[in-house]
Amino acid sequence: MRASNGQVVGHDTHAANNTGGTRQVPKINVTLTPREAEFLEEVQFCGAKQLSLSLKMVHDMALYHSDVPIDETEKSALYDMKLLWEGFERMGEEL
Repeated sequence: MRASNGQVVGHDTHAANNTGGTRQVPKINVTLTPREAEFLEEVQFCGAKQLSLSLKMVHDMALYHSDVPIDETEKSALYDMKLLWEGFERMGEEL
């Protein structure tokens, strides 16, 4: 839902039922910028699980199948990519 200033207002989260019982989810009200909302829509459209697999494949190719020396900058970039793929992986599990 868009606010009068053009920003997208996030949904409040509620406690979700799991097969093993009830899981408590904190109530969070987040205002997203239009670009953030568009990005999340693209993630949902492409599929978080598929994006996770793609990022992991690129990470592994760069790390294990490349002759490029890996310095601190490259290590940091690979770690950032790992954080992204793990985040998308968790998002894919929830959908």
